[in-house]
This record gives sequence, structure tokens and C-alpha cells, in this order.
Amino acid sequence: MSGGYRVKRVYDEPSRVDGKRVLVDRLWPRGVSKEAAELDGWAKDVTPSDELRKWYHDHRDEYSEFVERYDAELDGESQQQALAELRALGAEHRVTLVTAAKDVERSHVPVLLKHLEPRGRG
Repeated sequence: MSGGYRVKRVYDEPSRVDGKRVLVDRLWPRGVSKEAAELDGWAKDVTPSDELRKWYHDHRDEYSEFVERYDAELDGESQQQALAELRALGAEHRVTLVTAAKDVERSHVPVLLKHLEPRGRG
């Protein structure tokens, strides 16, 4: 693998070392133009559903429940296809997952990264 993944907030300055920049939020980030974001893609199918996103907004203290629900959503057919596309991109290039989340560590991004890791079967 020549690529791999890193995470960056959309409000941080884009960099040449970012490689392919992919937005992994369902909603477009406030106050950021498409030109300033310098994105190569927008992976909406790997983001939490509107329903789950709104639920988590109202239940911030239930992160483990959010993770379980998001894990289940990522098992869906369109989500699996989108994950496969991101894995393929990551196999060829460095991929920076771009998010507007304030608290990245307690967002959907760590769960998404776990799903992008190669899965050992055996």
C-alpha cells in the first residue's frame, strides 16, 4: 500500500501532503467554499444517516451507542460499496478524510477509519 489515511478538519489549511482530500460529512461545512476546501471527493454514503446524526446531536453522552448504530449502518450495501471505493483510493494514494467535526475523536471519523482498515480473514 502506498497510501493510507489521515484526518484533517476542513477549517485547517489544505496541504500538498494531504494527497486526495475526501469530505466525510453528510452536510457541507459552514463558511467553507468549494474552492477553499480543495476536495477531490465527497463520500456521503459513508457518513451517518441524517436520523443517526440528529440522534447523536441529542445524545452526546451516548457515544458507545452511536458507534454501535453507525457500525450497523456501515454494513449496508451502498455503504459497503463506498467503503470499497475509499479503500481502493487509499491503496493508491494518501487520503485525507476531511471533516467539520469539532471533536474528531468522539465523532464518526474513528469508526469510519476502523472500517477502512484491511480486514484480516482467516
